[in-house]
Amino acid sequence: MDRFHSLQVFVKVVETGSFAAAARVLNLSPPAATRAISTLEDRLGTRLLTRTTRSVRLTESGERFFEDSQRILVDLEEAELAAIGTHATPKGLLRVTAPVLFGRYFVTPVLNDFLLEYPEVSAETLFVDRVVNMMDEGMHVAIRIGELPDSSLTAIRVGYVRRVLFASPDYLKNNGIPQHPKDLKSYRVVQSMAMGAGLEWTFAENAKEFRVGISPQLRMNTNDAVIEAVKRGGGISRLLSYQVIPYFQDGSLKTILEEFEQDRIPIHVVHQEGRMASAKVRAFVDYMVAHLRANKDLEG
Repeated sequence: MDRFHSLQVFVKVVETGSFAAAARVLNLSPPAATRAISTLEDRLGTRLLTRTTRSVRLTESGERFFEDSQRILVDLEEAELAAIGTHATPKGLLRVTAPVLFGRYFVTPVLNDFLLEYPEVSAETLFVDRVVNMMDEGMHVAIRIGELPDSSLTAIRVGYVRRVLFASPDYLKNNGIPQHPKDLKSYRVVQSMAMGAGLEWTFAENAKEFRVGISPQLRMNTNDAVIEAVKRGGGISRLLSYQVIPYFQDGSLKTILEEFEQDRIPIHVVHQEGRMASAKVRAFVDYMVAHLRANKDLEG
């Protein structure tokens, strides 16, 4: 029995919850479905399913293999469609990763509209403030902020963000506005550990960079928490501009020391499929690139 057929039976058993139901869907006999899974497990040397008289459940190995099998079967279907020239309709599962707040503010609205336009596509997101290994974690598309290392990934630049200092209007009214980054030693500082835990911030003056030591009174592991603390008068902090744009717009936060900001930081939409990108990836990348480039908040 060929490997793809075994994968197809395995995926259908998991999706339907039983060997008998999977066999009916695939027009097989129940013993044939059982043999397919047994052969697959023997070849892999591990158990994928735990069987009882009432249910079928994935083992720990089976959970990861199920995700990989789904992706392989979708990719196979898309390759077949491409070979016969019917590759125009995006379909299948799309996995997207981005930084947490970028995902919330920019990716989610675009992804939602994309899924409404392409109903045969489903999606999963992984919004985390770390660099995700796309291959290891099964991601199709990523939003990356910062300079990109050389790699085999295909990257399209869509805009820029800045590192900005900010505080609440009340805090600045009560404590005054610093005129130079060196003045920060006289102010309360709230530090985002998601932006790095070092005790220096880098600035630029007369085209030269310089560093200023900080002594944060409060250090927080999420950017949401930092924003909330600063809004409540907790002091001065620094994040990327997109992370605080809504609060600049509603007046609850104000930028300071803008003339000492470093160079802008590029934003890229990244995928790993190159010219052979599947229909769903090609369509989503094109859709995302167009929307991000049109967004004035990304300073493109």
